[in-house]
Amino acid sequence: MTVPTLAVLSCGGTIAAEPDDGGAAPAKSGDQLLEAVPALEGRAHFEIHEVCSRPGFDMRWRDVLAAAELAEDVRSEVDGIVVTHGTDTLADTAYALELLGDLSVPVVVTGAQRRLDEPSSDAPANLIAAVRTATDDRFAAGVHVAFDQEIHAARDVVKAHTSALDTFRSPGKGPVATLTRGDVRIHRTPQRRVSVSALGRVDSAEIPPVPIVHSGTGVGAEEIHRLVRADGTSEDEYPLGGVVIEGTGLGNVTGELGEAIASIAEELPVVVGSRCCAGTTEPVYGTPGGAVTLSEAGVAFAGDLSTAKARVTLALGLASGVDVETLFPDGKAPDTE
Repeated sequence: MTVPTLAVLSCGGTIAAEPDDGGAAPAKSGDQLLEAVPALEGRAHFEIHEVCSRPGFDMRWRDVLAAAELAEDVRSEVDGIVVTHGTDTLADTAYALELLGDLSVPVVVTGAQRRLDEPSSDAPANLIAAVRTATDDRFAAGVHVAFDQEIHAARDVVKAHTSALDTFRSPGKGPVATLTRGDVRIHRTPQRRVSVSALGRVDSAEIPPVPIVHSGTGVGAEEIHRLVRADGTSEDEYPLGGVVIEGTGLGNVTGELGEAIASIAEELPVVVGSRCCAGTTEPVYGTPGGAVTLSEAGVAFAGDLSTAKARVTLALGLASGVDVETLFPDGKAPDTE
């Protein structure tokens, strides 16, 4: 039987961390990480690529773009790609990889909640799950996340718990597949789940700031006025690309915040999502701040995309010259079957 070849793109995170008096920090190289999991031996030939060595909470656009460019460069030479990453922004990076490329080989992102030196570390199991998935050609379309014996679509997955081993979940959707000891059981068709063609190579210097503004009880217009002047530039005079609003429920905001959004929507792209864990935005309410009123003001809606991923979509899309209507078509999710 031919042994597959996998590229491993190492980005740091808890999975590569070691303890230190000043707190745990990424320290292991990709080679050291694989050597620490003897059960991987013989499963594949591994080509290791060091992208960066950063905690998940401090990933930069240039790190994400470097991973995407490496994946594009090696895809014709390997049978699959595994990305090791910190969990805090793992879902962001996985979806960015899906937006940027359409690689035609399995691309699987994984990490760990517990370091290799900690009791009951989940790092070995997650690495093995990622390798099993990346060597399965049924996953050759789209980017997936392997964690705690489940495989999730990059578009749907979120980090749902600060420390639990089953932290990655797909609210309202569920995993694409689950792993047993001897099988990968597919529940939904693995595919690229975005509404735009691959964005390709993006210059990190071209990615504009896209802040997220939260709506909730008592939120007024101050945050919008603090961020954005009437001409659509920031109060600090750096050019904003757009603003993502984390609304409530179906994509509603307070009346005061809604009026502030309407005042900038003609000058700046505004995308409204929901702070709810599952479900889609939908214009139903017509009162001040209601999604019907916001729609009339010209905002776009994130559909069932999380606000974090709406921000990733807007920032990368604008840097690639893609208009907001294409990035967020009618605020609806693409066909997932």
